[in-house]
Parts: sequence; structure tokens; C-alpha cells
Amino acid sequence: MTGETDAARRNGRGTEAAIEAVGVELTYADGTRAVDGVDLRVPRGEFFGFLGPNGAGKTTTIKTLATLLSPTAGTVHVNGFDVVREPRKVRQSIGYMAQETSVDPELTAEENLRFACEAYGVPRADRDERIVELLDLVDLADVADKRAEEFSGGMKKRLDAATALVHSPPLVFLDEPTTGLDPKARNRLWAYFREMNDAGTTIFLTTQYLEEADQLCDRLSVIVGGRIVATGSPADLKREVGGEILDIDLEDGEDARERAVEVAESSGLFEASATVESTAEGVTVTSRRARERGTDLLVALRDAGLDVVGFNVRAPTLDDVFLAITGEHLDGEDDGEDADGTADEGAAAAPEVGR
Repeated sequence: MTGETDAARRNGRGTEAAIEAVGVELTYADGTRAVDGVDLRVPRGEFFGFLGPNGAGKTTTIKTLATLLSPTAGTVHVNGFDVVREPRKVRQSIGYMAQETSVDPELTAEENLRFACEAYGVPRADRDERIVELLDLVDLADVADKRAEEFSGGMKKRLDAATALVHSPPLVFLDEPTTGLDPKARNRLWAYFREMNDAGTTIFLTTQYLEEADQLCDRLSVIVGGRIVATGSPADLKREVGGEILDIDLEDGEDARERAVEVAESSGLFEASATVESTAEGVTVTSRRARERGTDLLVALRDAGLDVVGFNVRAPTLDDVFLAITGEHLDGEDDGEDADGTADEGAAAAPEVGR
């Protein structure tokens, strides 16, 4: 599913690619292949999500797209520019918001934005208007004269987002932008990101919060072992899990969970493609017949002498998708390292002052 999204078409965008990567590989000097044949197309105007467990090659891929690393094979074009032959033009045409905020705590909110305007070469005649516009966008106009060191974590994140937008880039990379924020601050940033996208900005988001990807993204790609293993809209990926999820909580411990798995698998209640897994609380069945046969399984578990203390049938979530694809859950926290063992970098995609 690589065509234009409905959102892009509605906004008259998406006819050209903001990101076009073909056969991209990146192998380090020690022989480690962190990215292994990645093909990726992100239409202009799309809100695109990039998911993967730690060590999957996610951060290395992003660094390649943002010209921080050079691919050892394949081609990458960002906003029509080749990342190897035209890195400066790529950097001038993108915004980059890293996991760690890059604002200067000694400067006020307005001074941070003014410095970013200078760094990105925003014409002097346009700077005052742009700064006012961005402070209003991220709801910091009332504290424009306050030093950033006085800001909360959420306020710093919002200011960081504003600095990435001073030059009105058509594409913005958001690398786990809400990690560590409380739900209220996270929701406020979500609103700003939606507004940016509605205004025409293409957004490339990496996140450890599956709810964030579900709420914001038109499409997602999942990368595992340096390869993209799934791409589609959140709804499409959920449908691929197959059926609904039956969660059963048991009173007893590990032995009871193992017996419950055996009962469910041997019951004949579900189709051959159904999956049965032990969980911390009991057992989970993924099946097209989950709702229809759920009560029958409860009877079978009771007949086997197992005590059921909880029962629920639900639609698949992105966490179920991620588990089905990768065999593990995607944690809500990240250590900031990828396959190469290097921490994510801050405002590395910003051009030099005066450019």
C-alpha cells in the first residue's frame, strides 16, 4: 500500500514523493548491516509512522534519510534531492525534532526561535512575523520572554517543535517527540502535529507509543532486523491480525496458564489459523470466531478445573499487530539506541549559522 492516502488527496497533496528510498543498505565498518534493502515511499502531505523494536535499524534509517549517515547501497531522495549528492539542499528542506530537546535553556522562547531563524537562513524581513506565528502555534506567546530553563518538559518540547518549523520545511522528522511527557502534554503536542500536517507539512514520526501512531498516522511501516516487514494504514494492519482478541484472566499461576493454552488449542472451537498465547494474566486467543465461541471456551476451561476471573473480547490493537509481526510488545520507553549502539542525535540536521 504505497499510493496516496485519502488525507493527502483531500488536501491536494501526495502527487509526488517527499521521501523515496530504493534498496537502501547501510553496513558499518565492523560488518554490521543495520539497514538491509529498505524500500520506502512517503507521499507529500502524508503523516507517516515508523515503528520498530530497539536494534531494528529504525534510527539508522532515519539518520540516512536526514543525511546524518550515507547509505552503502541504494538511493534516497528527500524532497526531490539526493541525500548523497545534495545533502545541503536536503537539510535546508527538512525540519528535525530529536528525542532530546535542543533548545538553549539560557535563551528565551523568542530568542531560541530567532537563533533558529538565523541558522536556517530565514530572510530577516520575515523573521518577526514567523516567530509570532510559531509562538502562537505552540501556545507559548504568553511566555515568549521567559528563559527556556523555566519551562516544563512539555513546554520545551513545544518550543523544540517550533524551532524545527521556522523555515517552513515541507517535511519534518519527529523522532519520538513525546517520550517522557505526561498524557496531557502529549495530547497537546498531538494537536500541534495534526495542525502542522493539515497545513500541508509531511510528517515522518517514530514513536514508542502505539496509541500515538494509531491516532496520528495515515500509514505505518514496521522495521525488524533492518528490513521493512509490514506497511499499511493502522486499520489495514489491524485487519491483517485476523479476527478479534479473546482475553481470559485466570486465578492460578503458570501451570494454569499452560493448561489453559492446551485446552484452547485442543478444543476444536477455533479455526486452524487462530493463535493461542499465554499472557501474564491468563491466555489470549486471536480468532475470527472469538466472539462466537468465547463462552464455549469458558465452559471448557471450567470443566478442566480452571478458575476464570476475567473475560473480554476486543478488536485488535496496534500492540497486537506489533506482537504478531515481531513476536514482542513495543515498550513505551526507549533507551535511545539502535543497532549501531549510538544514541540518537539532537539538532544534527540543522544547517550551519548563516547558511
